[in-house]
Amino acid sequence: MVEETRNSVSGHAEVGTVVQAGSVGEVHIHGSTDTGPEITAVQLPPDVAYFVNRDDEQSAVIRAVHGRRGAGGGTDRGATANAAGRPLVVTVHGLRGVGKTALGVRLARALAGEFPDALRFVDLDDHRRDGGVETAEVLGELLRSLGVQPDWVEPAYAGRRRQYWARTQGRRLVVVVDNVRVGLELEQLLPASADSVVIALSQGRLDDLKGGADLEIPLGPLGDEHAARLLRGLADDPRFSAEPEAAEALARVCGGLPAALEVAGEWLRKHRRRGLLRLAAQLTDELTERGLPVVEAVWDAAYGDLGPDAARLYRLLAVHPGRYLAQETVTALLGEGTEAAEDALEELERAGLLLPGRGGRPAMHDLVLAHAVRCARRHGGEAEAAEARGRVIRWYLRQAQRADKLAAGERMTFAEPAPAIEGAPDVEFGSSKQRALRWLEGERLALYGCVRAAYAHGMDTEAWALCEPLWTHFLDHAHYGEVTEAFRTGRDAAQRAGHIAALARMRCQLARPLWEQQRYEEAETEVRLAVNGARLLGEAPAGNERKLWPSALEFRGRVRSEQGDWAAAARDFEESRQIHTRIENPYGVLLQTHLLGQAAAALGELERAAQLLGRAHAMAGEQQRARMTARTGFELGRVLQALTRREEAAELYALALDGARERGSGRDEVRILEALASLAADGGDEETASAHRASARAIRERGGGLPDAESDDTGSPS
Repeated sequence: MVEETRNSVSGHAEVGTVVQAGSVGEVHIHGSTDTGPEITAVQLPPDVAYFVNRDDEQSAVIRAVHGRRGAGGGTDRGATANAAGRPLVVTVHGLRGVGKTALGVRLARALAGEFPDALRFVDLDDHRRDGGVETAEVLGELLRSLGVQPDWVEPAYAGRRRQYWARTQGRRLVVVVDNVRVGLELEQLLPASADSVVIALSQGRLDDLKGGADLEIPLGPLGDEHAARLLRGLADDPRFSAEPEAAEALARVCGGLPAALEVAGEWLRKHRRRGLLRLAAQLTDELTERGLPVVEAVWDAAYGDLGPDAARLYRLLAVHPGRYLAQETVTALLGEGTEAAEDALEELERAGLLLPGRGGRPAMHDLVLAHAVRCARRHGGEAEAAEARGRVIRWYLRQAQRADKLAAGERMTFAEPAPAIEGAPDVEFGSSKQRALRWLEGERLALYGCVRAAYAHGMDTEAWALCEPLWTHFLDHAHYGEVTEAFRTGRDAAQRAGHIAALARMRCQLARPLWEQQRYEEAETEVRLAVNGARLLGEAPAGNERKLWPSALEFRGRVRSEQGDWAAAARDFEESRQIHTRIENPYGVLLQTHLLGQAAAALGELERAAQLLGRAHAMAGEQQRARMTARTGFELGRVLQALTRREEAAELYALALDGARERGSGRDEVRILEALASLAADGGDEETASAHRASARAIRERGGGLPDAESDDTGSPS
């Protein structure tokens, strides 16, 4: 049944009519020779191999789209008056495994010709923490998929939401949002265009959605006939012709759930000698003897057919920290070496217990994962789970530390290097910094999951130790919701472990994402406690603890400078510099001299700022730190410009611009071009100034950034 809750949809124009062709459930949109602009931005999961029925649901969506057009809702290419209005909202709700995701993706593809700007898919469960969705992270994913370059994505939720509205204004998009639990989760992701369609997939009705849905589709299990047809398509087995009634009985055991039918199809292909009546009887016996839901009987039967290693791996997936399974991670989880892990993973895939995932890595369906948890309780026991959990967490810690060292070099850390894990080889990074950074980004969800799992099970040292390499990842990838939670957990773990140095460091790490989200009061609390804790250690005789106190002072100064209290910040930077001088840490002296120069400039002490920044610029060159050479040079150039020493400023800006382009830093390049424009305008060369501004504007637009007046980014080059 289809419920049309807002638009009374009746009939539709020839363009976009739905016709049945070939196989059941195949939908074509036709009736016009104009196919519209070429679609170049399709980002959807692959279609399922076989799709059956759901014809009424697909037809209803097409009618709703054309009904919106006929009502002047803005879906015609020439209708722009309502471009900023609410998009057409379609909700599909039903039981897990009933085929909502497959239908949503199929609908998006069916609408592709009429919505050529972009087809997008986002799974909210990928961004869910303690039941709630990190909406800023979802918006960041959507913005990047819509062409906004990572370094142009706004840091805070409010900026990202404005950026998303600006990016979707007047566009013709189809956005599929999977695993929506409440209406507010969907409302925050609606494009700013009445020319778009949003398809929301949820288990229950979204009755709290403001304004309701334009079209609501309750999706139930397939009927017996269509379930049997889907099973025949999945298995393509000659026994269906010989035992048609048995085939229908086997399909009925699956309860009409496509997810269960897929596993049954895999089972049929594996057991080609067994009669269908026997297979149906075995599944029915499982249901009768255990009294579990129908789908549970399917999973139990598949699990019972697994070999020892594959069965143990299946149980251990209950403690895996992420949704996607890399081969190296599975090897660490099983602990029996690479070949055993490969064989076990292949067996799970053959049994239909894993789904296609990202980058060739299989994934666990939530329904199957829940079954794996029950199997672990019944057949594994806590000792088996605890051993595997500890092994995979320590393996992830070791890989993250290796990636961090390769990407960031030697720096202030307090955790001991994790030893190699027997039966679990290391990831091959070689000498590639980029490969290490890509691994950190690709495994970030699992790494954050490890932090949570480690803390929840008393592995406090591992919990805070994981946060040290996550700091390097955060500096390049500002996933604020995830990193804030992780660093807060790391702080609590260090406190519970009684490690004073680690606790102070975790507080400093937590402070940065807090102040970057303008949560200044919380950030101030963390750095105040970090300074107090670091002061207890004093100037330690050796090791990284010597650097902790001046580092904490620097963080306190950074929080103060972010709020405009440059005088207090300067006092912190000066105290930090004096300590770095006493402990003979040249880089610390360089960094604090640079920060003191910025503070002096902000306080209007331009001559002193020029002296400090000039000194920092020289030290950066002596220490062969290219990034800091560019940063200090740019800051010095701004001060010299204010002192009307334009030729010196121009030379420094030019060097800084070369450095920004070498690093591929679009944000820095824009700031420097804008400074060059200001410098040219000061000298009366408006033509050159206009050219620099145009170049800066083009880079900003190419990166998908907000106009300068709307941007939340007010920091200095980094």
